[in-house]
Amino acid sequence: MSDAPVIHDKEATKAEILESLKVVRDPEIPVNVVDLGLIYDVQIDDEGAVDIDMTLTSMGCPVQDMIQADAELAAMKVEGVRRVNVEFVWSPPWSTDKMSEDGKKQMRMFGFDL
Repeated sequence: MSDAPVIHDKEATKAEILESLKVVRDPEIPVNVVDLGLIYDVQIDDEGAVDIDMTLTSMGCPVQDMIQADAELAAMKVEGVRRVNVEFVWSPPWSTDKMSEDGKKQMRMFGFDL
């Protein structure tokens, strides 16, 4: 691997990763993981290694492995990304307060009371 950085603008790459992660959904919730507020942190190094800290709406989610794989695949689609590691964190616990306004609107459209 070359010593030259492959990521030149980390903030732009982070924005692209977050946009790419919007295809990832919990099958039981009709909102993507970004608008649900499940993505806590995205760290990118110059060589294209990405570490994503995320949570789920509940511990012991039966589709945790699927969501993790979907998030890794989505982030890998961003130009310059060479490796993705998704770690689940449980602190602070997720709440609906972490949702974006778009996420809250989507939940209300599907009949969820927020």
